Amino acid sequence: MNLSDSRTAGQQAEQRGGAGTLPLARLSAAEAVFNAIRADIQSGALAVGAKLSSEAALASQYGVSRSVIREALRSCTALGLTVTKTGRGTFVVADHVANDLVLGQFSARDLTEARPHIEVPAAGLAAERRTTEDLEILRGMMASMAAETDPEAWVALDSSFHAAIARASGNKVFESVVADIRDALVHQSETLNMVADRQHASDVEHRLILDAVEAGSAADASAAMAEHLRAVSEALDSILNQ
Repeated sequence: MNLSDSRTAGQQAEQRGGAGTLPLARLSAAEAVFNAIRADIQSGALAVGAKLSSEAALASQYGVSRSVIREALRSCTALGLTVTKTGRGTFVVADHVANDLVLGQFSARDLTEARPHIEVPAAGLAAERRTTEDLEILRGMMASMAAETDPEAWVALDSSFHAAIARASGNKVFESVVADIRDALVHQSETLNMVADRQHASDVEHRLILDAVEAGSAADASAAMAEHLRAVSEALDSILNQ
């Protein structure tokens, strides 16, 4: 069975559920495992209160690495479907998506409310203050993201891009705040890519931000960042309202 296509992989994993062994291609592995576990939870095959198999057992079942399993489980937790208890395992706590997403130390609502007040002005200042080195770093990140096929690696680059924009603003407060929420941004990006297929759209939006920063237009850079954050917020709303 060829599961190299991300959309096909997700659909087939959801149709097959968690039963039996289902080898998955790395490009779509975490998404496919996530879809399978989520389908089992929402259908009742994994009831509220049930304990999931160990990471090692799930990795063997799906033919993927334990890091892929952890990636999928983080999104289940972010949606409020599961909770992982240290030393005890992962348990199903709900059969439907929560009213808000849990993203490390912060919630999706926290991020949605705060980010426009931080990253929009930071992008505007970055357009006015960016150095040649800043632009080289940002261009390199964009090139890497456009070519990246590993979802986990792309997510890391995504958070690095936002941190680099804040750093290019020359404002230490903006830089520090974005650094503080970076872990939550990783969890958010990871979940959005799995559930809402945001990676390509984000690449396009990031390019518009970089183009404006490179052109030195504070107004355009601020507007591009605001539009990107609006699209992210809209994607989050679509997940929570499913």
